[in-house]
Amino acid sequence: MPTHEYDVVVAGAGTAGCYAAATVANEGLDVVVVERKDEEEAGHIACGDALKGASAFPEPIPKSRIEPAFTNTAVDHGRFELPTQNTAVDIPVPGELAVIDRLEYGKRIIEGAEHAGAEFHYETVINDVRQDETGRITGLEAKRNGREVTYESEVVVDAAGALSLLQDKADFGDATFDTNVRYSQFCSAYREIIHVDEPVEYDDALVFKPTERAAGYLWYFPRTPTEINVGLGFQMNEEPMQLVESLREDIRTRPEFENATVEDKLGAALPTRRPYDSAVAPGYIAVGDAAGHVNPTTGGGIAGAAYAGKYAADQAIEAIGRDDVSESALWEYNERVMDHFGGRYAALDVYNIFVTAYDVDDLTALLASIPMEKLSEALYSGSADLGLWLKIKTLLKSAGHWGTIYDLYRTKRLADDVLDHYESYPSNPDGFETWQQDRDALLDRVYETTGAEPKY
Repeated sequence: MPTHEYDVVVAGAGTAGCYAAATVANEGLDVVVVERKDEEEAGHIACGDALKGASAFPEPIPKSRIEPAFTNTAVDHGRFELPTQNTAVDIPVPGELAVIDRLEYGKRIIEGAEHAGAEFHYETVINDVRQDETGRITGLEAKRNGREVTYESEVVVDAAGALSLLQDKADFGDATFDTNVRYSQFCSAYREIIHVDEPVEYDDALVFKPTERAAGYLWYFPRTPTEINVGLGFQMNEEPMQLVESLREDIRTRPEFENATVEDKLGAALPTRRPYDSAVAPGYIAVGDAAGHVNPTTGGGIAGAAYAGKYAADQAIEAIGRDDVSESALWEYNERVMDHFGGRYAALDVYNIFVTAYDVDDLTALLASIPMEKLSEALYSGSADLGLWLKIKTLLKSAGHWGTIYDLYRTKRLADDVLDHYESYPSNPDGFETWQQDRDALLDRVYETTGAEPKY
């Protein structure tokens, strides 16, 4: 059995994995990315293709290298279709927004990591992790082109996506690494790329529409005026949906898709949960979807994954230089993630919990009633300022749904408390257990307020 030795082994050639590999390679360390797909298929990932934060990408793979994959930079707002209210509402989206060709983008980040000096081993299926008697992860066991192969490394970066196999194989019993992961924290999603003959009228918007269940939505994202990413998803703690048929039913009601042709189909599981409380263990760092680095209210996670990859690599480089890849030596990675976007995503998770407790009619009435600027603040920052007069105006517009409105305002205050709590994320593992206990007490109040089933 051949053995390959590297400073860092990265599992998965997605956004987080490529940015991690490029960061390591730029510092002159040896790094390999192991990817189960073949070279032609690598980068082909199920995605909504909408990119929030398009203006900000870390330098290891410069934005200029991936910009040709940005196919629609004219999108500047979201549109919520509310059939039960017989209306649609537009919501501003702060910051730079784009819709991308995800396959082209995937190829370009792989090229960027290769240009930095990273190796790629395609058609490599990971079977197990290597772990020594102290609990440190020391590499991977895999099959490459059908032959068994061993990878040994100082640090393994887990960029293997949602429900990563590596986390099933590793023993994290003595680590802080978050093992509180179950199906209810994920979304099952399906999307198609559809070509239409005439430009759609919403080519400057991301279109959302509720499914028959509260914890799910359909989307229509224009890559170009005539190439639309259409899809839907539902929270896995809900009754299963027939995703393909449900999407087909809605497409048949939309005149713009008459005589349209389907160019690509793909499904996936996506995390719609808060980031992992700790995504490090001795010799091991999880990034991107493998660490829950996704906005729980929208499913977006490309920009966050890029930064997570860079932060993980930065910490791995420092730890290897000190000849100490312990949990404590890698801990600063957790801090950087929580400070940059993790705390905000954890606050947004409170709203994700909120919607699982209400029916579609109540939620669509709510969307039709509240000011869109405030909804935008809540969806993208995790918080919003809701003054007394604003509350009164909203209540006057929402007769029959006042209970839901009141619960939302109480939930908003709890989301603020969660965001504040993440600002005190511990600077080392010693304070971690107490921090978790206090956070869990906040979540108990969220469940009590919303009536939602516990998510964690």
